[in-house]
Amino acid sequence: MDSSDLNVIRALLDWVRAGARAHLVTVVQTWGSSPRPAGSLLAVGGPGQLMGSVSGGCVEDDLIAKLREGRLAAAGPERVTYGMTREEGERFGLPCGGTLELVCEPICDAAALGPVQDALAERRAVCRELDLYSGASRLLPADTHTAACQVKGGVLRKVFGPQWQLIIIGAAELSRCIAQLAQALDYHVVVCDPRPDYAAAWDVPGTEVVAGLPDDVIRARVTDKRSAVITLTHDPRVDDMALIEALESPAFYVGALGSQRTTDKRLERLRELDVPDAAIGRLHAPIGLPIGSHAPMEIAVAIAAELIAARNGALATARAGLLDNATRKAVSAA
Repeated sequence: MDSSDLNVIRALLDWVRAGARAHLVTVVQTWGSSPRPAGSLLAVGGPGQLMGSVSGGCVEDDLIAKLREGRLAAAGPERVTYGMTREEGERFGLPCGGTLELVCEPICDAAALGPVQDALAERRAVCRELDLYSGASRLLPADTHTAACQVKGGVLRKVFGPQWQLIIIGAAELSRCIAQLAQALDYHVVVCDPRPDYAAAWDVPGTEVVAGLPDDVIRARVTDKRSAVITLTHDPRVDDMALIEALESPAFYVGALGSQRTTDKRLERLRELDVPDAAIGRLHAPIGLPIGSHAPMEIAVAIAAELIAARNGALATARAGLLDNATRKAVSAA
């Protein structure tokens, strides 16, 4: 499964190469509640073809009409804002107080976005600069800019990073549930299981299954901070191999399934294997937010929620909120 950004870029390039008119729309800033965050993309091509989203409905309809009639971004990039008034917010289905600022850019030459597609396919992060006055663009290394998307001094800077990647160790029922949720969250899912019977039985469409040793797979695949690793086999011979490699990798999240007792034993083994304390401190175990999950899909939801919180830098806040809620319930029941 490809990332949403890559799907947008690929669609635009297909339309342009076929000789159709095409526009790239980028959410550059939001105020209040908004359906899509800054950096979200929408491709509009030919007779109302769409790929991606900036609002999920009425804004797209209005954009199509304006672009088709030549009232927007006819000669070059143009900024447009939706939701400044209550009436406009209601008209376009924006949440209360929500405002979107967009940049609409005509794409006439595949050379404008071809290098971006190449970078995404190769898991390289790049920053695309667009001059909003001249329409000229260029690519820079992504680490020269910290903001994922911003407009400053008449220049739109949008970071295109590699697709989020989830490495799942173990191909069982829970893994299937997690894989389905992760794909919906825009992850490329790689399932690794060195046990031939489990790997052969894997059947989730859109995912990649690898039958190699987990430490080898992680060493080869987890090369950037847009990767996460979770171990689910219950077999220390498999899970520990993966964790030793994952905990010292750039992965933004490393989690392991198991009870607190299982977790304590696992931590002892990792220390005996000379895994540094700083690396061990990165392990999320028992995995998943504590929301009382029991069934496989419930556990998968708890794990997906923890991934979302970690990816957005909100894990401490999420856990604190759950603990506060549990405390209030305990006090109320006393």
